[in-house]
Amino acid sequence: MAALLYGAAALAQLPTLELNAGMYLIRAEVAADSGSRSRGLMHREALAPNAGMLFVFDQPAIHCMWMKNTLIPLSVAFLDESGVIANIADMTPHSEQAHCAARPARYALEMNRGWFAAKGIRPGMRLGGIPGR
Repeated sequence: MAALLYGAAALAQLPTLELNAGMYLIRAEVAADSGSRSRGLMHREALAPNAGMLFVFDQPAIHCMWMKNTLIPLSVAFLDESGVIANIADMTPHSEQAHCAARPARYALEMNRGWFAAKGIRPGMRLGGIPGR
């Protein structure tokens, strides 16, 4: 129980960043170290409508995401260093199926499943507010 409470407290303390996808604002928690990237959105029961998690990787590479211990359906957009979306994948809760970047990515943004499609956000588009941009 203590580990679960510690994990919840650690997630609550992640820094946030405001991103934009065209006219849409995103409040993204930033997972920039191996521990927060490993936890991701595991064990959460809900995600606010325009909220997500931005995974910041140390180097651009073919990074992959999965949904082990993740309760909510998500979509993930893989982004290059300049914030351009390489590809988007829909993911199923509790699945260990890997969803990988189509080309080297520096970031991955997880949102509620279908968020990107509902907003008309597609590969090739650039997100604003990416760190260092």
